[in-house]
Amino acid sequence: MKILLWSVGKNNDPYVKPGIDDFTRRITRYFPCEWELIAPPKNATKKNEGEGILQKLTKDDYLVALDERGKQMTSEGLAQFLQARANTGGKNLVFLIGGVYGLDESVLARADYRWSLSQLTLPHQLVRLVLTEQLYRACTILRNEKYHHA
Repeated sequence: MKILLWSVGKNNDPYVKPGIDDFTRRITRYFPCEWELIAPPKNATKKNEGEGILQKLTKDDYLVALDERGKQMTSEGLAQFLQARANTGGKNLVFLIGGVYGLDESVLARADYRWSLSQLTLPHQLVRLVLTEQLYRACTILRNEKYHHA
């Protein structure tokens, strides 16, 4: 299984880039993992951003849409989720962070899972950092490594 981290928006700001890069590198010890920043189209709307995202997905991709109305889970729950996805033998597990206006309903309808990181409103840059840290934490939980203290 390969983990693909997609985010609609601009490049990482200097205050979060080192953390995102570090946790992404750590995740690759467990699963192949890569980021793709998706530039919003000119005169972006949720609809045309959504169309572009849907074109990028393959039918076999398992899409996790980060959405404020999604389900929340604990770090241990995320670890179980990752393990379950790895056990299915699927090719790509795609985590998607929408643009400034969120994700279009067409993308949410295509999503296999809708996940809310928090009830708080978080800046997109910070969501990228929290997402990578939590995925790394989940990987260490699966291997019973010392990073996570429960």
